[in-house]
Amino acid sequence: MSSTASLALHPTAIVDPEATIAEGVEVGPYAVVGPHVRVGPRSKIGAHCVLEGYTTIGADCQIFTGAVIGSIPQDLKYTGEKSELLIGDRNRIREYVTINPGTKGGGGKTVIGSDCLLMAYAHVAHDCLIGNHIIIANSAALAGHILVEDGAVIGGLVGIHQFVRVGRLSIIGGCSRVVQDAPPYATCVGYPAKVFGLNNEGLRRAGVSADAKDRLHKAFRLLFHSGLSMSHAVEKVAQEVNHCPEVEHLLTFIRDSKRGVCR
Repeated sequence: MSSTASLALHPTAIVDPEATIAEGVEVGPYAVVGPHVRVGPRSKIGAHCVLEGYTTIGADCQIFTGAVIGSIPQDLKYTGEKSELLIGDRNRIREYVTINPGTKGGGGKTVIGSDCLLMAYAHVAHDCLIGNHIIIANSAALAGHILVEDGAVIGGLVGIHQFVRVGRLSIIGGCSRVVQDAPPYATCVGYPAKVFGLNNEGLRRAGVSADAKDRLHKAFRLLFHSGLSMSHAVEKVAQEVNHCPEVEHLLTFIRDSKRGVCR
């Protein structure tokens, strides 16, 4: 652990001497930091937080009151094997969020990228791979083995089934139940979630060009509103829509789906 002169440790915090705490870290009242935890520079750990397991947290993160980060997976198949939780830089993890590390059956790692916001009471289960610039709103629950691509937004009280993928720059409306893959660039809402169209606001904020959005609109009409089977719709998009990186990513995502895609 770094010299306490370079840290701001509240006198009631319990930080294991084996933990690796970088310079400029703040640890609040009654927080507990375990021996295998690594915390990057200038990160702030709020009151009553618990950081456990083989957990690595990057620089400039903020973890708010009562979050439990790195406790063992909620998976009956877990038998105590070493597994990891890796969290990138500049993340905001709000009150009472819970994040579990991986399991042997899922590759042994849960990964959170950088510049994400996890709102209060959100849960990220074992072996999830969460990209960059992700927003997970209040009380959303991600089961194990979920992939969330960069720039996705998951609304409040959303439940996502294990092994589902959430595509790049998609948005899932609040209270939805997601049991199949949510395609990139889509707005998905419902119980179960269905595709209602493009996430136009997300595309605008990401700086996607007007030309690419026009091509995505044409692809979405064929994929989700033509009445064709998904395989035939994919063929039609490949033949009739001028390709761009966004369309290519959309088609690749659908072709790689194992659970099927929300429609």
